Amino acid sequence: MTHPFVFFDWVVQLFLGTPTTPEEVEHVHHVVEMLRPVTYTWLVMILLVLVALLVKNNIKMVPTGLQNFLEPVIDGIENMIEETMGHKGMAYFPLIATIAFFILTSNLIALIPGFYPPTANLNTNAAMALTVFAMTHIVGIKEHGIGYFKHFCGPVIWLAPLIIPIELVGHLARPLSLTLRLFGNMYGHEIVLMIFFGLVPFLVPLPMMLMGVLVAFIQTFVFMLLAMIYIAGALEEAH
Repeated sequence: MTHPFVFFDWVVQLFLGTPTTPEEVEHVHHVVEMLRPVTYTWLVMILLVLVALLVKNNIKMVPTGLQNFLEPVIDGIENMIEETMGHKGMAYFPLIATIAFFILTSNLIALIPGFYPPTANLNTNAAMALTVFAMTHIVGIKEHGIGYFKHFCGPVIWLAPLIIPIELVGHLARPLSLTLRLFGNMYGHEIVLMIFFGLVPFLVPLPMMLMGVLVAFIQTFVFMLLAMIYIAGALEEAH
């Protein structure tokens, strides 16, 4: 959903000037590619913090406006956590909800011409995936101590030499799959939309943009659900 014109690229070129040599072109391109996802990530974070403060400072017994919209969303996330992770999972509501709101906002912000989705960058997605990966094992060790590592040994001890490598590969593949799934879907949709914009810029890309809204919600749901499943697995007793 990236548009051919991105505000940040234009601002960088204003400061650095128009490149005249291949070396300058490469330098400007490198600066833009490096700073663009970071800048829009901070933009999304600032936006979410401002919305949170706005709602917090205007909480009413009878919800109106933004509070009226967000309360059902928060209740929905709480119900999902309760059903997927059980009562203990509510302790991790801040992590799950933060990831959900960040991914959804990052996905949807690209529908605005001139904005870039941070989730179309591997580094942003890898940071979230590694956070989930780290929290999974931190939670497991916190809940079960050294007994957490029984999860990697299988149901009977004599199967451990076979099960341990399989479990290690499976756990190490989790952040990779979380990263690539989100990146592939968001970046792939952007490429398709840019092709349509280039061929027929009027009206034809609109169905693809509507599909982008659906993709944004689905990818948010998938990432959030997998994060809950991984942490819920760490909360369970090893068998």
